[in-house]
Amino acid sequence: MTETETIRHEDGRVELKDEARREIEGSPLFNEDLAPTTLATRTWSTWNIAALWIGMSVVITTYTLAGGFIEAGMNWWQAMLTILLGNCIVLIPMVMNAHAGTKYGVSFPVLARASFGTLGANIPAILRAIVACGWFGIQTWIGGTAIDALLGAVWGGWASVDTVIAGNPLHTWIAFLLFWAIQVVIILKGIEGIKYLESWSAPLLLLGGLVLLVWAANAAGGLGNVLAGVTSLQKRQSDFWSIFPGALTASVGYWATLSLNIPDFTRYAKSQRSQMLGQALGLPLTMTAFAFIGVAVTSATVIIYGEAIPDPVKLIQRFDSTLVILFAMIVIFIAQLTTNMAANVVSPSNDFSNLNPRRISYVTGGLITAVIGILMMPWQLMSSMGAYIFTWLIGYSGLMGAIGGILICDYFLIRGRRLDVAELFKPDGIYSYGSGFNWRAIVALVVAIAPVVPGFLRAATTPGGQVSDPNIFDTLYIYAWFVTFGIAFVLYYLLSISKSQLPKKA
Repeated sequence: MTETETIRHEDGRVELKDEARREIEGSPLFNEDLAPTTLATRTWSTWNIAALWIGMSVVITTYTLAGGFIEAGMNWWQAMLTILLGNCIVLIPMVMNAHAGTKYGVSFPVLARASFGTLGANIPAILRAIVACGWFGIQTWIGGTAIDALLGAVWGGWASVDTVIAGNPLHTWIAFLLFWAIQVVIILKGIEGIKYLESWSAPLLLLGGLVLLVWAANAAGGLGNVLAGVTSLQKRQSDFWSIFPGALTASVGYWATLSLNIPDFTRYAKSQRSQMLGQALGLPLTMTAFAFIGVAVTSATVIIYGEAIPDPVKLIQRFDSTLVILFAMIVIFIAQLTTNMAANVVSPSNDFSNLNPRRISYVTGGLITAVIGILMMPWQLMSSMGAYIFTWLIGYSGLMGAIGGILICDYFLIRGRRLDVAELFKPDGIYSYGSGFNWRAIVALVVAIAPVVPGFLRAATTPGGQVSDPNIFDTLYIYAWFVTFGIAFVLYYLLSISKSQLPKKA
């Protein structure tokens, strides 16, 4: 990267000079949404980054995550430690991939051009986008069913619309499509609104979770009493070490997607300190705390109501106060909304835009995400907790791990954290690798994924996702993210260490 093209600031951040930016504006790989951010637009503070993670972590799927581990045989503190460890592990690639976004102001698909090639970057981008579409559908379905249930609790006539379509009542479909439409409206507003949505929502979400925990502890005779009763949630007795690998991989896999596309957000960060501290404060602690609330409150329901109620929406329906139900409805609505807008719209919007930057904008990419999210039938993805953990979370973690290993190896080891930003937008530049594809990255990706595919197929065709007689491939699959990350990292490094094979200016 030449000094005439960029401005290098004292804190290490880099931005293109105006003349260099004008030079790439005519490129077919450029649009304003994918363009590197200027220093003036990098305004996200430590609080904004932390609030982003609070907003994404406080969601119904987090509330129920530890419950799935306890059902499988863990006790409450084992489930909490597993979730905390998983999030501390995924925080490492999260912070590392975030570095390039903060330093150069580039998004995930643009960063991927350095390792996969200007055209090859579409491979990891679309793989990431498809997973995001699935998550968008899941969170929209959960949000819609929450609105459906809470409207039924407030207004008795709502549930009278009982015509069944595709296995669900018409009123459930109406609530689902209503929540979907609200999100589409927000997509049309662009990314800057997400910063304010997350920052203003975070305190309310934390308050809502705390209020629910205090209520449960008081109503069940104290927190000690609640935790002592967690064993009632276990559906089977299992050895901890037999469950731990899959649970840990699922915990890592939960945010393996964001560990790739975190540059989509940190390209707006004020500094490396802001992104690192914000993520460290916002992710592991919030995930573990809200998962704990889910376990504690579910355990309390056994004492209070005589049965376990793991779904917070069904729990809230038990309350008598319309005012309380309305408050809870607002909290749940915001929780689903903040998670979906940040985690499952920003990345695929950029990823789809990267396919054809001149024709597909961020907004168009977001609309594509919203449509595919429905077509992926999220009500099937959430058909059981076992399928959710052992097929969905672990399954896609294998894809994300391999891509992450390549990105981190390329940026930190091969390039020494140096990128030529302008070249990332040139079809025939140094990152085109001649054909637009870097075969080394593609080979590393395919080879890394191959060992976990047989295990995934077995899990996907087994009810509940847990294979009763695991073989070597099933064991590799249980560690999917770790296996694919390690193989991809090492193989890509070995294929790329010859200087003659690397872009000359990198």
